[in-house]
Amino acid sequence: MKYRMLFVAIAMLLFRSVAVAQIPVEVFAGHKKSTIDIMFFKFIKGKEAPHNPHWGKFLFFNRNRASVDYAMTKTSNLPQFGFTEAISYNHEKLKGFAPVAVVSILNRGIYPKAGIQFAKVNKDYTIFSWLVTETLKEPNVDFFLLGRYTPKLSEKLNLFTQMEFVNVFPTVNKNIFSFTQRLRLGLKIKEFQFGAGLDFLQLGRKDFSKTENFGGFVRYEF
Repeated sequence: MKYRMLFVAIAMLLFRSVAVAQIPVEVFAGHKKSTIDIMFFKFIKGKEAPHNPHWGKFLFFNRNRASVDYAMTKTSNLPQFGFTEAISYNHEKLKGFAPVAVVSILNRGIYPKAGIQFAKVNKDYTIFSWLVTETLKEPNVDFFLLGRYTPKLSEKLNLFTQMEFVNVFPTVNKNIFSFTQRLRLGLKIKEFQFGAGLDFLQLGRKDFSKTENFGGFVRYEF
């Protein structure tokens, strides 16, 4: 019960940080941990393309994510959180590519980053990716890719598929590699999505530790 209460408290804090419309929220209950993920990106439209809802000169990306491990104690397997804010300048002639500035706030610190982003958004699919490097000393290089495909199955029902890759490549030997894959497969009914999910994480350099978390997800676009 105390783990559930802690998870609800984290969820409430995350909701307070993103008080805007059209927020997709996912709750994932796995066999090892539960996560809540609030992620959206919003185009700030300009006069150049008022007819296109999937394009704007500036793209704002916001992500708030937290996880609670079922094996948590007072000193180990503590809750993890991450907040990511990014803004990019999009020029129509760049065909989806754009310079991007990113700030990640994690349990272990604050990390400003800069690099190149690619975004392609359609009614049925989304491709969103970036390659950024930390602007700090001895930086890590991040490669992020999100792919989502929601084709129609019937008048009121869509397939919901999503894959996500979060890869961290160190530039110095004392830092470790990190590879995260998140897979979702389910159904979409208007703003509501649900189905099965699987999260993988690999950490290390020569020898890697591997963890997985499989279960079910519920997602709703507020």
